[in-house]
Amino acid sequence: MGVKIVCRNKKAYHDYAIETKLEAGMVLSGPEVKSLRAGKANLKDGYVQINEQGEAILHNVHISQYSHATHNPNDPLRVRKLLLHKRELKKLIGKLQEKGLALIPLSIYFNDKGKAKVELGLARGKRQYDKRAALKKKQSDREVERAMRRDRDS
Repeated sequence: MGVKIVCRNKKAYHDYAIETKLEAGMVLSGPEVKSLRAGKANLKDGYVQINEQGEAILHNVHISQYSHATHNPNDPLRVRKLLLHKRELKKLIGKLQEKGLALIPLSIYFNDKGKAKVELGLARGKRQYDKRAALKKKQSDREVERAMRRDRDS
């Protein structure tokens, strides 16, 4: 069966340098799961905060309302609790104390058991010149790949 990716946060890879990645479950309602299965989610402005109770909370992730839901329509931008082990949370709390680190959602997917998961990235913000350098490197790598392909084909 494999993994079915619902959505990716492409902007995160542009704006942040991802240091580590981890997987977390999400507390969702039934219509939200159906909406995710239909691929109706957006992670662009999402972020994760850890509250006073030591729980990871997902903010600003838009999961559209399911069109065929009959009762309790959810707010698309509501905050959602993330499911992590206590030791993972303690590690995250320690790392988030560092200046400049943020916890952001990178993708939402369904694992091989059919559970909705969110991939989180511990990220450090890039400066403007870092973004430009990364773009130049990407373009030069692409040109080298093209040249190698041309040489191989001829």
